[in-house]
Amino acid sequence: MEASPTLEAAAPQSRPQAVRDVLDVSVVIPCLNEVESVAECVRQARAGMKKAGYEGEVVVVDNGSTDGSAAAAREAGARVVDESRRGYGSAYRAGFAAARGRFVVMGDADLTYDFSDLPRFLEQLEEGADLVVGSRLKGRMDPGAMPWLHRVIGNPVLTAILNLFFRTGLSDTHCGMRAFRREHLDRMAFRTTGMEFASEQIIRAAKLGLEMKELPIHYRHRAGRSKLSSFEDGWRHLRLLLAHSPRFAFIVPGAVLLALGVLSGLLILSGFEVLGRQWQAHSLAGAAMLTIAGSQVVQIGLFARLFTARYMGEQDPALAEPRVERGLIAGSVLLAVGVVLCGVVVGRWLGTGLGPLHDEKLAITGMTVFTLGIQTFFGALFMSVLALGGRSAGRAWVPRRESRKTALGQLPVAPEESH
Repeated sequence: MEASPTLEAAAPQSRPQAVRDVLDVSVVIPCLNEVESVAECVRQARAGMKKAGYEGEVVVVDNGSTDGSAAAAREAGARVVDESRRGYGSAYRAGFAAARGRFVVMGDADLTYDFSDLPRFLEQLEEGADLVVGSRLKGRMDPGAMPWLHRVIGNPVLTAILNLFFRTGLSDTHCGMRAFRREHLDRMAFRTTGMEFASEQIIRAAKLGLEMKELPIHYRHRAGRSKLSSFEDGWRHLRLLLAHSPRFAFIVPGAVLLALGVLSGLLILSGFEVLGRQWQAHSLAGAAMLTIAGSQVVQIGLFARLFTARYMGEQDPALAEPRVERGLIAGSVLLAVGVVLCGVVVGRWLGTGLGPLHDEKLAITGMTVFTLGIQTFFGALFMSVLALGGRSAGRAWVPRRESRKTALGQLPVAPEESH
C-alpha cells in the first residue's frame, strides 16, 4: 500500500522533524463508501492536530469501499489501512493496531463530528483522563441530525442500562467521537466486530477502572447514506450489556425466581391462607418449578462470572478463589435430605400396598430438594473445571514470546549457541 504523508512538516519547529515510530496522536477514522466526506474529515483532523501543536497521523481504515473513498483519503494526507472484515468494530480494531500515536482519537468519516474539537479531547488526556467521550446530548445537535427513535428512545435507554450495570455516569455512551491513551489498548482486549463496539469500549474501560471524562460536542447532519440498522444494532448493544453483566442477566432474575419459589412453597406447606384459600399440591408443584428454575439461573450466572474472570482477564474478587468445597458440601446435604424425604414417601406408599399416594406435598418437596442437591453438587464440580484454566493460569508459565509464535502457527526456535 502506498505510504501516506505524515504531519511532521506541519508541526511546530520546536519538535523534531524526523519520522518517529511513536507519534503524539493518531486519529483513526473507519470508512465505508464515504467519498463525499472522508477527505474533509482528514483535513479537519490534520488541522486540529496542527492547532494543538502535536505531531501525528490520520489513519483511515477502508472497510471495503467501492466508491473511491480510499483514494480520496490518501490524497487528503491520510495513511490508509485496508480491513476486509466488515463491521464498525473490525475497522476500529484494525485502525488501533496500525496507530502509532500515544493518544488515539476516534471519529466517523461522515462529517457528523467536528475534528476541530480535537484539541479539547487531547487536553483532557494530558490532564490525566484515560478515555474522553463526546456527548451529543449535552452539546449542540443540529435539527434532524439524529433520528427521533435514537434520540428519545434508543440512545437514552441503552445509556441508562449501561450506567445501571457499570456506573459510568456518562450521558451519551454511543457517541462515536472519543480519545484514549493507547497504553490501555491491550488491557481493553476488544472482541466485538459491529456497532456494539461503542458499548464494549465503555464497558471495558469501566471494568478496568479507567478514568473517563465527557465533553459536550456539536453533532451535525451526516453526508451520504447511514449504515445503521436501528433494531439489529440496538439488540446487539443490549445483548453485549447483558453478556458483560452476569449479575443483572442471570443472578438477579434467578434470585427473584428462587425467592418466589421458596416463599410460596413454605406458605403452601404451612397451610397459610393466601387470597382467602389454602393451596394444594398442584400449587406446590408450581412453586417447585420456580425454585428449581431460579437455582439453575443463579448457577449459570456464577459460571458466567467465573468465566469472565478466568478467560477475559476481568477482576472479580468474589470469585478469585471459588470455594468449591462449600458447594459440594451443600449439595451433599441437600441430596441427603431429598433422599430421606423421598424415602419416607416411598416407604409409606409401599405400606399401603402401592395404593393411592396421599403424601403428594411431601413427595414434591423431597424431589425438589433432591434436584437442588444434584444441581448444587455438580454445579460446584463444574466451577472447579472452569477455575482450572483461563488467562491467569496460562500467564503463570507460558513465555510471552513463545506463546505468540505458537498462536501464529510457528514452532518456538531454540536460541543458537554462542561460539
